[in-house]
Amino acid sequence: MNGWQRRVVGYLLLLALALVGTAAVYQWGMGTFEGRPRTFLDSLQFAVEMFTTTGFGGDARWTSPQMQAFIVVTDLLGMALLVGALPVVATPLLESAFSETAPESLDDEVSGHVIICSYTTRAEVLIEELDAHDVPHVIVEADRERANELYGDGNRVIRADPESAEGLEAARLPAARALVADLSDQVDASIVLAAKEVAEDVPVVSVVDDPELERYHRLAGADHVLSPRPLLGRGLAAKVTTALRTEIDEAVAIGEDLRLAEVSVRHGGDLAGSTLAESGIRERAGVNVIGAWFQGDFDASPSPDATLERGTVLLVSGRPDQLERLVGMTQSSVRRFSPGRTVIAGYGQVGRTVTTELDDAGIPYTVVDRTDAEGVDVVGDATEPETLSTAGIDEADTVVLALPDDTTTEFATLVIREAAPDTEIVARVDEHANVSKTYRAGADYVLSLATVTGRMSAARLLEGREVLSVEGQVEVIRLEAPRLVGSTLGEANVRDRTGCTVMAIERDGAVRTEMGPDTAVERGDELVVVGTDEGIRAFERAYA
Repeated sequence: MNGWQRRVVGYLLLLALALVGTAAVYQWGMGTFEGRPRTFLDSLQFAVEMFTTTGFGGDARWTSPQMQAFIVVTDLLGMALLVGALPVVATPLLESAFSETAPESLDDEVSGHVIICSYTTRAEVLIEELDAHDVPHVIVEADRERANELYGDGNRVIRADPESAEGLEAARLPAARALVADLSDQVDASIVLAAKEVAEDVPVVSVVDDPELERYHRLAGADHVLSPRPLLGRGLAAKVTTALRTEIDEAVAIGEDLRLAEVSVRHGGDLAGSTLAESGIRERAGVNVIGAWFQGDFDASPSPDATLERGTVLLVSGRPDQLERLVGMTQSSVRRFSPGRTVIAGYGQVGRTVTTELDDAGIPYTVVDRTDAEGVDVVGDATEPETLSTAGIDEADTVVLALPDDTTTEFATLVIREAAPDTEIVARVDEHANVSKTYRAGADYVLSLATVTGRMSAARLLEGREVLSVEGQVEVIRLEAPRLVGSTLGEANVRDRTGCTVMAIERDGAVRTEMGPDTAVERGDELVVVGTDEGIRAFERAYA
């Protein structure tokens, strides 16, 4: 019984008590003060007429002051009960009648769908990927108001308990393609147990916050257990290690010699302040510029006049030695590294992963966290200038913000940028919508947990595509493109139509990276495509 139902039952009990009490007092008063005895049924009829304001029948005149006072009190009580019925009963009924209500089960004909338990910001990316591939899905939401809100926004959702067998049966789990559980570690394990009870053969994907709990989800029966936070931490750490070395740890291999990488333009480097044409990247390093991020906005075809400022991230392709030359061009010629020159704010799962990666690379760091624990060097608030000063922010080359709250991350970015204008800021955020705000606050590189999680989930659920990279700002996939068969790359005009770039074609087991506008796509070819999440979805809608 929900809150509204409890209020209605309580109101009806109060109304019944008021009717019976009023009838009993009226029966006694009419016999005692008016000398006109009434039966209980007559008195109950009076009470109903009084409370419904339909009249008093033959008892409309009273002579005793006691009964007159009683009638006044009863009138007021009736009005109070009537007014009280509006917010308790009438208003919810009217709202329910004129609002969309989420169903409690799926139609019988629905099949081949993905069940998502439940709706979070991390599920948004997955839903967009499923929509791009025309894969039906349903959200299972236990909260009535939340379910109705999602339903009103146009989502396919049912109001049911995802932890119960009945709720998953209402979502037609036996006929589903897969189930994704992404609420909390303990709740997800409960959902997995319920899912395997209903349909043992349906694949279940579970997302865990704590990698140490993966084994319990596998014991519960999960077919795939995803742990996005360590992957996010490795992505952030890679930006620090690239700043100190010319190797690019996170480069994506495409064929034997071709690599794809994101390279940041750093303060004091040879490229900072020059235009793309003036930089001579192609001539000096030999790499191809696929696209670039300027203040967090991706440009698939950057203008030669675009200025490469500190924080610009170049998406480039080339051989490993060419990428190393480019990284050397982006680095400051006066960088000197000593203990404490890298500051890590936040020592949760992401922060610990960053420290592990830096330890493996032999890079010193200082950890800041609110909680005093082993591994924390400075205890304090990362948004407080005093704490940052103690951590050595004035001499830091890079700050990694691994904080669990996006608002705190944005504010810490503002504080750090004001205190140390030349320091590189690498940040994580939970929600994809906050990426642009964090860039605006002054961050040089931002990764979203929601994006990484959505990509990992989609990679497990969608057939006909292979995701080569999920932890960068772009997605790299390998897939067939039937609608491109018979066309040349020049005729398809892929970059202008979708913002994506075809990096290579895999044909008969060999990877072709040397391509031009006249290169034709043949049946059975697999294309390696790079682009933003939105661009990849546009490519798949157009050509897959």
